[in-house]
Amino acid sequence: VQLVESGGGLVQPGGSMKLSCAYSGRTGGTSAMAWFRQAPGKEREFVAGYRGGNTHYGVAANGRFGISRDVAMSTIYLQMNSLKPEDTAVYYCAAGSNLRQPELRRPDRYNYWGQGTQVTVSS
Repeated sequence: VQLVESGGGLVQPGGSMKLSCAYSGRTGGTSAMAWFRQAPGKEREFVAGYRGGNTHYGVAANGRFGISRDVAMSTIYLQMNSLKPEDTAVYYCAAGSNLRQPELRRPDRYNYWGQGTQVTVSS
């Protein structure tokens, strides 16, 4: 499974940004896909994910982010609104197999990762 993120960059506080993750390869065995983020000096943090057709959000999403997918395009998205400087991080797309719902937020349970895309929120 290959994951390629895009759409990061610099945005002003209060702005919006949409990240994309194109996936390919043998994705039939994956049970969950998710977005994580990691700020300098901090642990990798669950943002949002899909499992079993349902969406799940972490504290990081805080009602401002939304995850969606386009199966035909083999792409998942992360729409981020009302961005704050504390949202600055590298955002990663991840895919995993045989994840149970309580494991969605654990980065160590994911088998595949993208290279990450930097999001910087600053004026």
